[in-house]
Amino acid sequence: MSIYVGNLSYDVTQEDLSQVFAEYGTVKRVQLPTDRETGRPRGFGFVEMETDAEETAAIEALDGAEWMGRDLKVNKAKPREDRGPSGGGNRRPSGGFSRRY
Repeated sequence: MSIYVGNLSYDVTQEDLSQVFAEYGTVKRVQLPTDRETGRPRGFGFVEMETDAEETAAIEALDGAEWMGRDLKVNKAKPREDRGPSGGGNRRPSGGFSRRY
């Protein structure tokens, strides 16, 4: 399981985030997704820790804490939903009308 960390400063680095979470245990991995077009961080990240107990301690300590001028949102990450194919090929007609044949 991993931890979702939201409302991050756009200046944060993986090293910064790793150091903060290391106070609560062993950090296995840090991910900071970036925007495909600009390459800038998207304002959130994910942290994986060694044990569930360490994750729980970090979440309890850091959720709502101010860091780098922002109030962090920290909780257990939810599994990523399968959004299906992009392009909208499986959408229903707009307006709520159904086709009659």
